[in-house]
Amino acid sequence: MPKFLTIFLIVCCTSMLSAQSGITGVWYNSAKSGKIEIIEQDNEYTGKIIWIDEPLSEETGKPKVDESNPKKENQNNPIIGLPVLKNFVYEGESKYTGGTVYDPENGKTYKCKMTLIDDNNLDVRGYLGFSFIGRTENWTRASK
Repeated sequence: MPKFLTIFLIVCCTSMLSAQSGITGVWYNSAKSGKIEIIEQDNEYTGKIIWIDEPLSEETGKPKVDESNPKKENQNNPIIGLPVLKNFVYEGESKYTGGTVYDPENGKTYKCKMTLIDDNNLDVRGYLGFSFIGRTENWTRASK
């Protein structure tokens, strides 16, 4: 009997941990040109770029930097390691809201909401003002 109880508890705990992972982990952007790692800390979700398919600048041969950033002091920050998702909270029903997404290609920050479609698909919607004025991208889960 104790052996059965131990196995039962292991299975239950493992199931609960995988169900709670939600959006945490590593995701490919829709073009599969970058990977974003999403973590949860203090009930907020954030994400940073951990990989890009072309990490070096063609002009300089050095790692790409955030040259489109509107803040001059941030324009030399490397793209790899750059925070792009901030301040998301879990709303329930696989929805994460209240955050922003930063687009290093144009240097703009947008309001954002995310919906976990299934374990391997995350819809990320960036918008200005109202969510119906925006764009949704589908990110797919990746391994680190």
